This record gives sequence, structure tokens and C-alpha cells, in this order.
Amino acid sequence: MNQASREYVMDYQIVMAVAAQETSINVRNRWTLIFALVFGALTLAISYFGLATAAVAGFQGFTRTCASLLNLVLYLVPIVALTMATVGFTGEANTSQLLFSQPVTRSEILMGKILGLSISVVVATMGGFGLAGLVIASRIGTQGLARYLAFVGLAIILEIIFLSLGAMVAILTGKKSKAFGLSLFVWFFFVLFYDLLVIGLAFVFKERTANLLIFLSLFGNPVDMVRVSSLITLNGPSIFGAAGAALMKFLGGPWNANLALLLGLFLWIAGPLIIAARALRRQDI
Repeated sequence: MNQASREYVMDYQIVMAVAAQETSINVRNRWTLIFALVFGALTLAISYFGLATAAVAGFQGFTRTCASLLNLVLYLVPIVALTMATVGFTGEANTSQLLFSQPVTRSEILMGKILGLSISVVVATMGGFGLAGLVIASRIGTQGLARYLAFVGLAIILEIIFLSLGAMVAILTGKKSKAFGLSLFVWFFFVLFYDLLVIGLAFVFKERTANLLIFLSLFGNPVDMVRVSSLITLNGPSIFGAAGAALMKFLGGPWNANLALLLGLFLWIAGPLIIAARALRRQDI
């Protein structure tokens, strides 16, 4: 089988070898440890001081902790994942040239590096949330633990989506400075600007078209999808906004809505990786 044909047939032993190398590099990286410690510390702080405005101090239960953490996760996780992906795919030129000179396909390298980065962020996230969860459980008990674990799972999915987007950005730009700049724009667009854009467009159309636009717009932003799925999981459907309400009404309930959102989230992982793989195959390295 020639190299051009092998680009479409991956050797998963090679993928795992590249992933192991990438994981080893990132686990030794102090930023992975800092990421885990920051998430653990913030989870404990928010759990303990979450009701400070009501003059109440003490650990909250898992459900309240997740509700308090939600916005922080939606802001912090994407920028951390984009940064890690940009660093991972725009590293030292000599290291990259050595890796691409090996008898492996570019698709195998891409999938191995993404898998390695994903394992790294999963370890960091589970470490931070896990240690905080043990402390909360020892003080409050395990009521709401299943929702907490589901919330952590959604945070991990969001991390992997933005790793995928970061890889795509880094491969398409090719240069670290441009990749960091475009990654920052991607974060700003999805986290801050997207909802304002949808609301502005909704005012332009008639009510029926505007409602359809708001409903469909939910699937155009993984951050909004994770927000709505998290609130469904936490039994907070009354506060997840017009798009979430339309989703629940259209699909007939929280289970169907969550399944649709999870399917959409996995498509958000696959889509950027497909674009990145095609771009990588065309590059002259």
C-alpha cells in the first residue's frame, strides 16, 4: 500500500504510540498540574463561599456547586483547551520535522496528538474535580454526585471540542503567533459574541422565523449546547433560555433533548478534525 492510500487507513498502534508520547510531554508540563490545581481550588472555593451573599458559609451540595461553577467552566475550559492545542500543534520546528519524517501518516500523527492532549486534559480535569468532589462528599454526603459526574463529563467533552478546534486553527495557520491570535478570536466568538449576534439577527426577522433561528442557533455553538445540557442535567430548565426551551418543546422532553445535544457535541469534535486532517495532508512539511 502506497503512502497516499495509507493516509486513509490508520494503524492504531502508531496512533497510541504518538498519543503516549504526547501524554507524557503534557503530563510533565507544569501547566497541566496548574490546570488541575486551579480547577480543584475553584471548585472548593465556589462550593464553600457560593452562598456568601446570603450570609451563609459552608460547603454546598453537588448540584448547587455545579450550578455555581457552570459559567466559570464555560469561560475557562475553552481558552485552556485552545491554548494547549495551539502549543501542541505549533511546537518546536525540529521536533515536528522529526515526527513527520517517520514512516507514519499525517492522519496518524493528528489523531495521536489529539488523543494525547485529550488524555492530558481529562487527567487534569478529573484530578481537580475529583479531589474537590472527595472533600465535598466528606462534608456534605453524596447526594447529587451523579449530576456532578455528568457535569464533569460535559466539561471534558467541551475541552475535547476546543482541542479539536485549536488543532484545526493551528494546522490551517501554520504559525504560532497567527494560531494564538485566531484561537483567541475563536474563544471570543463562541463564548462572548455568538449569542449577541443571534439575538441581533432575531430582531431582524418575523417572530416565527426568529424562533426557528434561535432554535437552530443552539447547534451552532458548542458552548451553548453544553450550557443547556448542563442545566437539563441539573434540573434547571426554567433558566436555560429561549433556545433551550424551544429544544425541549420540539423534542418532547429532557432525555431526547440531551441525546440531541450530545450527538451535536460529538459532531463538533469530528468536524474540525476532518478539516484539520485534510489541510494537514495538503501541507508541504
